[in-house]
Amino acid sequence: QVQLVESGGGLVQAGGSLRLSCAASRSIVSGTAMGWYRQAPGKQREFIARILSGGSTDYADSVKGRFTISRDNAKNTVYLQMNNLKPEDTAVYYCHTYVGYASWGQGTQVTVSS
Repeated sequence: QVQLVESGGGLVQAGGSLRLSCAASRSIVSGTAMGWYRQAPGKQREFIARILSGGSTDYADSVKGRFTISRDNAKNTVYLQMNNLKPEDTAVYYCHTYVGYASWGQGTQVTVSS
């Protein structure tokens, strides 16, 4: 069973940047679509970004132009570079993949102060 571990969250002021990491327990990053989701208090979990096995990427409109998803196959790690953060980006951020079953990380908290 694949395990995903997120890191890199924290408290940042509006306009600042953070880079989230998602480390997979085995080699899946290169051959599998990997995604980032987030869930704010009282709201449903929402899609943020994904990177397909071929390297193409897709973003939610709310983060397009500010967030960048990338991966390092050698490290089995996917990243989410978040720039120009806004208070509305405050949420728990989750890494996700599907390898015959959905796999989620435990989440990492991102808090953006105004």
